[in-house]
Amino acid sequence: MEQPKRVLVVEDDAHIAELICLHLRDERFEVVHSADGEQGLRLLEQGGWDALILDLMLPHVDGLEICRRARAMTRYTPIIITSARSSEMHRILGLELGADDYLAKPFSMMELVARVKALLRRVEALARNLRLEAGSLAVAGLNIDPISRVASLEGRALELTPREFDLLYFFARQPGTVFSRLQLLDAVWGYSHEGYEHTVNTHINRLRAKIEADPANPARILTVWGRGYKFAGPGEGA
Repeated sequence: MEQPKRVLVVEDDAHIAELICLHLRDERFEVVHSADGEQGLRLLEQGGWDALILDLMLPHVDGLEICRRARAMTRYTPIIITSARSSEMHRILGLELGADDYLAKPFSMMELVARVKALLRRVEALARNLRLEAGSLAVAGLNIDPISRVASLEGRALELTPREFDLLYFFARQPGTVFSRLQLLDAVWGYSHEGYEHTVNTHINRLRAKIEADPANPARILTVWGRGYKFAGPGEGA
């Protein structure tokens, strides 16, 4: 029998937390709840979670800091932020820190469960694809291993966040192909909502800073004005 997926819920509103846990358990998830940011971070660091549902406003350690710490960990845990902070600034900040999705309170519990399931399906599909592809990819001085999730440039190991790795691997597999920001959001982040394109720009700028000799004049990840971005094909680049 397949083991139930483990979900960590870090939410200080007792009523909301009870409803989230109830609905997830009804769908056969194994759920652990913490009402405190510090305790939630300790639980997260223990590992073994398939998803994290995270409030932003928490005692002791806030949700954005937990999100930041989660993305510094080796294992990638899908994160859905839930918060009364419904402003675009906080949505974008959470997504830039590595959250996979955002629900503003009040929200439908059925929608939350549906989004958790969708995220888990995407993670499982990505893992299957990587197992099928196997092997490492060598292009433009880069060596990228999708199984160990290790990348190097001219023999020098790159320190990439999980999302930066996914973005680089996606680009490097399809040199010369132009992708719009919405297409990148859909392929790498798993959603394509308008208004979040700034997240793509930010990650591309950070990635360029790590793989380009001159990030202001990139030779690998190129801007195609009015259309999007592409990984340089043979003979392209600055």
